[in-house]
Amino acid sequence: MPRASSATFQFSDEAANARRFVSAQQVAQLAGVSRSAVSRAFTPGASIAPETRERVMHAAAELGYQVNDLARGLLTNRSRLVGLVVTRPEVGFRAHLVAALTTALIRRGNLPFLINTGASEAELQAAQAALFGYRAEATIILSGSPPSSFVELARRNGQPIISIGRSEPGCDHVRIDNDGAARAAARLLHAQGLRRLGFAGSASGTPSITEREIAFTEEARALGAEVIAVRGADTDYAGGQEAANALFDRAERPEGVFCVNDLVAFGLMDAARHRFGLDIPRDVRVIGFDDIPEAAWDAYRLSTFRQDPADIAAHTLAHLDRRLAAPDADPSTARLAALYVERATTSSLPGVPS
Repeated sequence: MPRASSATFQFSDEAANARRFVSAQQVAQLAGVSRSAVSRAFTPGASIAPETRERVMHAAAELGYQVNDLARGLLTNRSRLVGLVVTRPEVGFRAHLVAALTTALIRRGNLPFLINTGASEAELQAAQAALFGYRAEATIILSGSPPSSFVELARRNGQPIISIGRSEPGCDHVRIDNDGAARAAARLLHAQGLRRLGFAGSASGTPSITEREIAFTEEARALGAEVIAVRGADTDYAGGQEAANALFDRAERPEGVFCVNDLVAFGLMDAARHRFGLDIPRDVRVIGFDDIPEAAWDAYRLSTFRQDPADIAAHTLAHLDRRLAAPDADPSTARLAALYVERATTSSLPGVPS
């Protein structure tokens, strides 16, 4: 068998060196200081002479050194990892909320750790192993996922838990006022002279979805309106198309529809226009929920209730700061309003009641 040449070994050594991280000891050697001085230079509030810190920072920049936060976390017993637990994080409003949360956590000095719970028991078990195996210092649970057993396991592992859009005992909560917004939607449609209303929901039955359906139906019926509630398979575009088929393929169609979110509204609107030949808003008026960026596109110009991802993220981190500072404090809840944004799907037209 032929022997590898010395050039081959030389290349391998260089490749291995290129893969190594710059160490604090290398920074110390270049700056002409001790290893502990490098540590103090990168520790907020630590005692170090300004000129020494400047030398360390100059050497670190020259070498491309970055602090090993994982190792530091092991020493301080704080991982700085924060788990974000969500199902289908790429879909609709969840994608924007995950983006806002990760941005806010990074600014805070945390490392966001996204856990997609998946759709099967095996995927859920893998998600649990990943989250608890890395000892995250807190867990943020998004609406609709995961099952309560996951939350209970996080609690038993001693993690602070902030729940967004769902109710879990013993957790801090950030909630949107689904009830108030859904009732406002019923009043808005009723005030425009509409008496036959539709609700386009979802069979997924998450807490937020259920709250919106119950509140809208109760308020509309209390106002004397007829309500036709239908549910697509999921809270997505296809679910909206399914809801449109159920609502509009009948002799007496609803005059106005409240959709459980914007994605459902998009599917419903496209089906109403292209499958049933309906004009929006002349033949049917539509209100969504979330105000994702696509709601303002010319193709939809959807009237909707806005959830602000940045505002939700800010309240979530405020809960996290409070919980870490006072682990035994009673759970608290932030309830945020969803503001109505009117666009073309409910705007007044000549000769149409408003």
